[in-house]
Amino acid sequence: MTVIKYMRAVGVGLFAAMTWVCTPGVAQAADLQPVPSLDVERYLGTWFQLASVPQPFSLECARDTRATYSLNDPTNVRVDNRCTTWTGGENRIIGNARVNDATTQAQLHVSFPGVPFQSTPDGPTNYIVTFIADDYSWAFVGDPARLSGFVLSRTPAVSYEQWREIRSVVESRGYNACLLLTSPTTGGLDETRPLCTV
Repeated sequence: MTVIKYMRAVGVGLFAAMTWVCTPGVAQAADLQPVPSLDVERYLGTWFQLASVPQPFSLECARDTRATYSLNDPTNVRVDNRCTTWTGGENRIIGNARVNDATTQAQLHVSFPGVPFQSTPDGPTNYIVTFIADDYSWAFVGDPARLSGFVLSRTPAVSYEQWREIRSVVESRGYNACLLLTSPTTGGLDETRPLCTV
């Protein structure tokens, strides 16, 4: 997919998201709930982004978007986000995820130095693990306002049956699956398309 096609797809996705959020009479979903208990130690390691609500910071990413989490201390996780750019280079940013909810450990504040509105390690929850597979093979993460949503997987490819499960979970969490776009991965899905069409 060319940069122009990707940007067009992102633009359509963002327009649709804003239309959905701002349209009078659209019922707002209940608060996004975290999983009852997140085992942070099991959550560490590398995750591949399989789909997401388009975000401005992802415009440079052509494929293989992934995050690697490692423990700094009991309440802080090092975040290492990387992707392959449209020119074949690597885009990388290092941040911090601070646990805001000692009960579930599934609500965090993610921050990145120098990023507007996300530069301080202390802050409100903007990362909620709202689903985690029993074997920690994939997860769905969002924020309280559902302006972001990320399907994360331990592997860059999943089966058709797993895509159906992913869509079902995304919709059960109050998201419109058509507003999430797939993220191309080497060895996995090689195109950007609405999750509702996979």
